[in-house]
Amino acid sequence: MAVSASGWTVFTFLLISRLLQSSLIKAEVKEGEILPPTIQRLMKGYNKYLRPFFDNGPVTVGMSLDIASIDTISEINMDYTATIFLRQRWTDERLVFEGNKSLSLDGRLVELLWVPDTFIVDSKKSFLHDITVENRLIRIFPNGTVLYALRITTTVACNMDLTKYPMDKQTCTLQLESWGYNINDVMFYWTRGNESVSGLDTLQLAQYTVEDHYTSVSEAIYETGNYPKLVFHFELKRSILYFILETYVPSSLLVVLSWVSFWISLSSVPARICIGVTTVLTMTTLMMGARTSLPNANCFIKAIDVYLGICFSFIFGALIEYAVAHFCTLTHPDTHMLMYGHHMHDFEDEMNGIVTTISRHSNRAKRRKEPAATPPPAPAPTELTVSPSSPSGSEPKPEASPPESTIWCLTVLTTLRKVLRSMTCCHIENPHHIDYYSRLTFPLSFVMVNLLYWTYYLYF
Repeated sequence: MAVSASGWTVFTFLLISRLLQSSLIKAEVKEGEILPPTIQRLMKGYNKYLRPFFDNGPVTVGMSLDIASIDTISEINMDYTATIFLRQRWTDERLVFEGNKSLSLDGRLVELLWVPDTFIVDSKKSFLHDITVENRLIRIFPNGTVLYALRITTTVACNMDLTKYPMDKQTCTLQLESWGYNINDVMFYWTRGNESVSGLDTLQLAQYTVEDHYTSVSEAIYETGNYPKLVFHFELKRSILYFILETYVPSSLLVVLSWVSFWISLSSVPARICIGVTTVLTMTTLMMGARTSLPNANCFIKAIDVYLGICFSFIFGALIEYAVAHFCTLTHPDTHMLMYGHHMHDFEDEMNGIVTTISRHSNRAKRRKEPAATPPPAPAPTELTVSPSSPSGSEPKPEASPPESTIWCLTVLTTLRKVLRSMTCCHIENPHHIDYYSRLTFPLSFVMVNLLYWTYYLYF
């Protein structure tokens, strides 16, 4: 019974194997009906799940790029979107055939061949164009070389340093790696070095110009192993002309407009206040509009922010200048300075009287304290000190304050008297001179600050 059971098991296994073999043959014949004879011979026994030279070292894959377009470069998202033609070449010894002409196949036949598992590092989203069919190209050469080309649109992250915006230069990269094959299985290389990437010379960008580009070969090190990586570097320089016309010129003109108030009479209060407030509000609106195309939350103090801050400071300074000049007009000798000086003189006399009275009381307190330190030899009659301010002369003199408090009061009053004297001395003889000096100092200062600003951000 055991022998018959084992015989039935062997018979069942052979029967299932025969049925599977016949089904595979039928499937191969069905696929062979749509393949030309040459391709049918190449596909016979071909296993697309095994890479070329599976037991004889890694397969080398050559890469080249053609940049069709760079659609957008976003500072807010810090990425760029580009359409590229990616071409890969490798040799598959199983696809060698006789002849001297290459075979150009339909892109859909790529499903029958082994292809590298190349992916784009730092890609946020990518897609393969499929109008009207999938944009793929397969070409097989007699020596077994395979050319595989794709048309891809991808959005790739690009870390940007915006501290010199809009006079900045950004270096972005396009990195290609193998997803599953490490350096022991696949090796990547650029087919023609730096000339492997084309299309940048004729590329037209909205705000940038491509200054330089180069390629490099490296390895990506991960926990699962070392993987081949190709990197394409390209340097973008921002065109500043747009920002000069859009931001720098208007902000500079607003600063010049704020200087018009220096030529308006100090008595024209509504005119000068209107110019000052209008320029401040317009500058604030311009500063808010300049930040709309940039990230809201970032740690960069950009060059354009520095310039707008400088212009805002000059405009606000012009408004403060009128406030100072108008205040000095109110305290000018021709109007109110005589009355102000008379009051200050009376107040100073009163302060001098207070200081003299406190000093006299302090001296009397000291003289009363010295006899109290030694016992008197005989009782003396009590004497009443008559206050000078008492009309009857019968009121006794009040007791003096402690010496420490007296000294503190004297110090405070002396300091206050010096401050009042300095206020009476530090006055402007003619407030109109403030406007006269501002007509010179404001433009000269603005020119000097501009020279320092442009020298630093353009050459350092």
